[in-house]
Amino acid sequence: MKYAAQIRNLRKDYVLKGETVQALRGVSFDVPNGDYVAIMGPSGSGKSTLLNLLGCLDKPTGGNLFMGEDDVAQLNDDQLSYIRASRIGFIFQSYNLIPQLSVLENIEVPIYYQGRLTAESRQRCRDLAGMVGLGNRLTHRPTQLSGGQQQRVAIARSLINDPYFILADEPTGNLDSATTHEILDIFDRLNGEGRTIILVTHEDEVSERAKRVVRLRDGLVQSDELNRQEIPG
Repeated sequence: MKYAAQIRNLRKDYVLKGETVQALRGVSFDVPNGDYVAIMGPSGSGKSTLLNLLGCLDKPTGGNLFMGEDDVAQLNDDQLSYIRASRIGFIFQSYNLIPQLSVLENIEVPIYYQGRLTAESRQRCRDLAGMVGLGNRLTHRPTQLSGGQQQRVAIARSLINDPYFILADEPTGNLDSATTHEILDIFDRLNGEGRTIILVTHEDEVSERAKRVVRLRDGLVQSDELNRQEIPG
């Protein structure tokens, strides 16, 4: 079996006012290719810290985090920057779009900064916009879009580098119920096509759409269970 990520005894300490706080105290689990994992837990459980480590936005205090052949826990800042840009597709609660850019230009941002914007890659951006239902909005700015449409742009942008996995942080947190279902339907479709999805959420209706739910408490894995219900196709 091949894995998008393998997490081994991952630990993260912070020093606050001279005191050491153990945010993660030895977290271990695997994410096989094609999996769909929801990470849940109460405030202070370590889920945001784990998300930052999975996104190579921070370095662990100890343990291992494998993506492919690389233990990213051992990489330097430049190497982590490369991993972020090439292997991880980020989706944020607040969308993180650039307001001055159009839909198409926002999707192009990751490949633009890598100097890989070509006629072929630009067409792929158009195709991704069409895939999320925004093929007729390519020239619109984020302020001209609804929250759900902005999140669709973010989803398309997350796919442009064909990442190892999509990492979503409360991706429906700013959306109403109907739009939440629309976004989750897109996730279901992407996962059905073989995309690996890891998302952090506090909402049961979101976690219920995942294949697995990993629950954290006090910096440890409290449970790692398969969802019982059939995943919508």
